[in-house]
Amino acid sequence: MPPGPRETESVSAEPGGAHAQANAAEPRRSIHLGILGRTPEFTPRQWRVFLIGATAGFFDNYDTALLSLALRQIQASLRIAEARLGAILSLIRLGYILSFMLTPIADVFGRRRLLLYTIVGYTLFTALSAIAPGERSFVIFQIGARAFAGAEATIALVILAEEVDAGVRGWAIGLLTALSLTGYGLAALAFGAIRIIPYGWRGLYSLALIPLAVIIPLRRTLPESRRFERESATERAGLMRPLGELARVYPRRLGMMLAVQVLRNLGSASAGAFFPKYLQEVHRWTPAGVSKLFVLGGGIGILGSVIAGRLSDRYGRRTTGAIFMLMAPLLTLWIYSAAGASVVPAWILELFFDSASWAIVNSYSAELFPTSYRSTAASAASIAGTTGGALGLFMESVLYRWTGSPWSAIRILTLLWLGAPIVLFAFFPETASAELETISPAI
Repeated sequence: MPPGPRETESVSAEPGGAHAQANAAEPRRSIHLGILGRTPEFTPRQWRVFLIGATAGFFDNYDTALLSLALRQIQASLRIAEARLGAILSLIRLGYILSFMLTPIADVFGRRRLLLYTIVGYTLFTALSAIAPGERSFVIFQIGARAFAGAEATIALVILAEEVDAGVRGWAIGLLTALSLTGYGLAALAFGAIRIIPYGWRGLYSLALIPLAVIIPLRRTLPESRRFERESATERAGLMRPLGELARVYPRRLGMMLAVQVLRNLGSASAGAFFPKYLQEVHRWTPAGVSKLFVLGGGIGILGSVIAGRLSDRYGRRTTGAIFMLMAPLLTLWIYSAAGASVVPAWILELFFDSASWAIVNSYSAELFPTSYRSTAASAASIAGTTGGALGLFMESVLYRWTGSPWSAIRILTLLWLGAPIVLFAFFPETASAELETISPAI
């Protein structure tokens, strides 16, 4: 389908406007984060938004990682059959779809309020997962946690994209992605002690109560997005308006974003979810060994999002994103085919390229649509990824019955992942260093 009048293949960078002028007048500072390097120069307001967004993403990734890391233990405790495991994980992942019922609220009533409420909802459902008596209740509680976590991560991303300067937007989102992914590191550290922590995997889930202690200071310090505040009430009236406008105004952009998310997650979901189980069953790793790999190797791998953010600001989102996204599935095929110690460097590199491409896709999902329905659009992109991932996990169960091996099933699914970088490079516009109003003007 040819692009519409606003859907051009490139976007000129035209810095300026009320948002850029407001930020230019404020003092700025940066800090050094060790191996993550020096941060962009942020104003105090931008720092508050950034740190709160990173906190929200951190706990979301802790919960997601814990399900994968402790999958073998959860499976044994709840007596889940091997043939049903992929379908159960698929059903839990579909909980993210429910977040699409929450995120449009942010385009009507504000980003700040919804972010705080979603943090509370996510925390409560994750804590309930710790006391789930059986398979069914665990799945229900995890679905609830995913619904709030999906909305939480989307709103944090949108607030940051709307507040930071155009020239460092990719870098800022990449850094947010990296710090959020450190939640995986905490989960890995905790998982290494699963044999001594009271109640095992249930004790690990109970740590989700920590975010509740952060809610009170968040409520006082989180500002509302300036871009949202500048919109008149009539521009954002009606809860259903963002949903309708999203498909009507930029259908091509929406379609290509959904395609990339579905293809990427269709191949990657099973590979990521089953990797700790693969290490323990095929390579005979202990939980402590898996924990060390996720902490040490993961610390290197998540640097990909920071590096990708900086490179995409300098050399463009489309080219860098396509290269990083191509390398991730190729390395995944190696991981699930290799023998011996080579799986370790292959996994670290795969995580590097996957987190890099994830940061760039996150940037696109926040850039390609106007303020009046940016949260809805970012959520739609997330839902597409969730649907692709859920379908991939379900297909793993189907292919397992056909191949007799979950690892063969994962290799087959990974081939579908290769379609995502092709779509990104062939159809996405270039958005690096352009103001959001230039990239996606309201129509």
